[in-house]
Amino acid sequence: MTSDPEGIVWRKSSHSPSNDCVEVGFLPSAALIRDSKNPSGPRLRFKPAAFVRFIEVVKADKLDAEQSE
Repeated sequence: MTSDPEGIVWRKSSHSPSNDCVEVGFLPSAALIRDSKNPSGPRLRFKPAAFVRFIEVVKADKLDAEQSE
């Protein structure tokens, strides 16, 4: 876990042995995703319900199918 100047605590998967991963941080009204290799770079911002849906799709390995619908 790492923290940034905004006070966001960033977590990355324990399955990732290197820094080649994404990190997730949470705010009261949003979930954020960033590239661990570029922590000051752009971030994806999700509303809580959209983040839950995103995780469900990724876990079900349906990301490509969702994009084509």
